[in-house]
Amino acid sequence: MGFTITEKILARASGTGSVSAGDELLVKPDFVIAYDFPGYTDVIFKQMEDEFGIKTVSEPDRFALFIDHMVPATTTQEEELHQNTRSWGKKNNVPVYERKGIGHQVAAELGYATPGAFVVHFDGHISQLGTFGALAIGVRRHLLEAFVKDRIKFKVPETTRIDIIGNLQLGVTARDIFHHIVRELGPRSCRGTVLELGGETIEQLSLESRQTITCLAMFTGAITAIINPDKKSLDYIEDRKRKNLDALSSDPDANYAARYTVDVTDLEPIVVVPPSPANTSDLAEFIGTEVHVGYLGSCASGRVEDLALAADVLEGHKIKEGFQLHVVPTSQEIMEKAAESGIISRLIKAGAFLSSSSCDYCFGRMGVMRAGQRAVSTGTLNVRGRMGSPDSEIFIVNAAAVAAAAIEGRIADPRPYLRK
Repeated sequence: MGFTITEKILARASGTGSVSAGDELLVKPDFVIAYDFPGYTDVIFKQMEDEFGIKTVSEPDRFALFIDHMVPATTTQEEELHQNTRSWGKKNNVPVYERKGIGHQVAAELGYATPGAFVVHFDGHISQLGTFGALAIGVRRHLLEAFVKDRIKFKVPETTRIDIIGNLQLGVTARDIFHHIVRELGPRSCRGTVLELGGETIEQLSLESRQTITCLAMFTGAITAIINPDKKSLDYIEDRKRKNLDALSSDPDANYAARYTVDVTDLEPIVVVPPSPANTSDLAEFIGTEVHVGYLGSCASGRVEDLALAADVLEGHKIKEGFQLHVVPTSQEIMEKAAESGIISRLIKAGAFLSSSSCDYCFGRMGVMRAGQRAVSTGTLNVRGRMGSPDSEIFIVNAAAVAAAAIEGRIADPRPYLRK
């Protein structure tokens, strides 16, 4: 019996010849990543020194910090939090990346998505690094252990394999693929396992689209997602990677907790209806629903191809009067590429409001909604109060559908705008 890519990465990171699901290990993360947030990094920094007597980390190149929430600061407390992070990074010789964009995306751009690496964070959306064959897991309750010890206790998880097949129709994107997986298999289908993705459709998708799917893995119950690296991902990361590790892949006879095949040939645009990320329907069922706000961004869907798709829909149109369309590229690198290609000017010409890369719109710190407002969003969550008032509503859709809704002021099918 062969091994999964997850088992191979954990065997290497634990110094063990081979491991199988269920084995309990002491594993050394290749990278320990976090963003500063009240109650997390500030507490960890204090506990390290007060409770463990650790004044500086021994291997600073294993650590990375991101300032991507509360940017720019709007209170003195927020700026004090950021300064605490900067000071800790300087004291420990740990890099602090600020105003470069959303950390999960920037981590990939900076090479922390090294194929074969074991990466930990307290935020589960770090799973998007799995696009490049890294095992990146949110260990919210145990991240302190990774800051104070070389090795953390870790139980080898089982893996659920999902193969995606079929060709996508016009106006259907990776967002729709992921939410269709949730609809077909259920929000607990991968509970406690690693979601391993493969199949002909995954192979055809861009790295940006793959990152959309891996980023959202937690909404299947998975602890992370991973894709066996191929030429596309290896070429991207070659000049960026932080370590020289073997790019590992699952064996053909690897043992999986479950295997599924999902055909997306006839898939149409999807909407995730508030107030649950599991409440998935065909967009067609909600066409005509009045909406007032659009958000195009987040770690899941603010990349160049998302911005370009929205610009294609908006081409020759203006955003409906009174509608607020917030466009937030996922990183500064992405914003630069979108600007160079003219995408940004096309969005602004249509009436979009462009903001610098941050997480703040996604978790309701910016662009706050009042009671009774409805949003179409490419954010990560649609639970009550996520973007403001608990009496507002968030409909999660793909980037094209956000743009179509911005034109009409109601949920609309984006495909007619793309056929023009």
